[in-house]
Amino acid sequence: MFKKILIAEDFQDTNKGIVDALESRLQIDFIKEELYCDKAYNRFKVAYEKGEPYDLLITDLTFKESHVNRRLTSGKELIVALRNIDKNIKVIVNSMIENPIEINQLFSEQRINGYVCKGRHSLNELIDALQEVFQNRTFVSPQLNLNTASSVFEMDKYDLMILKDLAEGYTKKEISEKLKKQNISPNSESTIDKKVSKLFDEFGAKNTHHLIAKLIKQGKI
Repeated sequence: MFKKILIAEDFQDTNKGIVDALESRLQIDFIKEELYCDKAYNRFKVAYEKGEPYDLLITDLTFKESHVNRRLTSGKELIVALRNIDKNIKVIVNSMIENPIEINQLFSEQRINGYVCKGRHSLNELIDALQEVFQNRTFVSPQLNLNTASSVFEMDKYDLMILKDLAEGYTKKEISEKLKKQNISPNSESTIDKKVSKLFDEFGAKNTHHLIAKLIKQGKI
């Protein structure tokens, strides 16, 4: 089993639950936790340079903003940064995100080894994930069906243009008029509405504000 584990999670209660479960059920003695990605990165780097590397990173994806100046603001950024230090570090993401498209991206782009969806049974699933990942197998919470995302949805320049205008407070009617003035088509209000509705479905958003918030967190806009 893993000997050294680093946890990046900005809720102390969640950290404590994870640490208690790993210590009691897997008898892992060396576990360190950090509330900020930057601190997790620094701890990881120092340990690696000392020849005492961590075997596993368990990280959330989203971290709340705070008064502390941050260079790394998300779990994705932390994973990339740690991979640049140690390309072989095993990674399990522990997050509330359920969108199969986003999760598939984590496996294909960030090369994570396991994904646990936070919920009623997530501590048990996390234990299962560690055991699977230690055996060089991948793990995904059983309630998730990643096959529903047959391909990764990519936004084109037209999508981004509409989203940026929405983020700046333009209405769909104003965006339509703006596109017409720039001789960009399609430019009807109904087309824009359909495009935004499709983006809602692709990214699991409830409304325009939710969609924009999700895409900002992912660094897409």
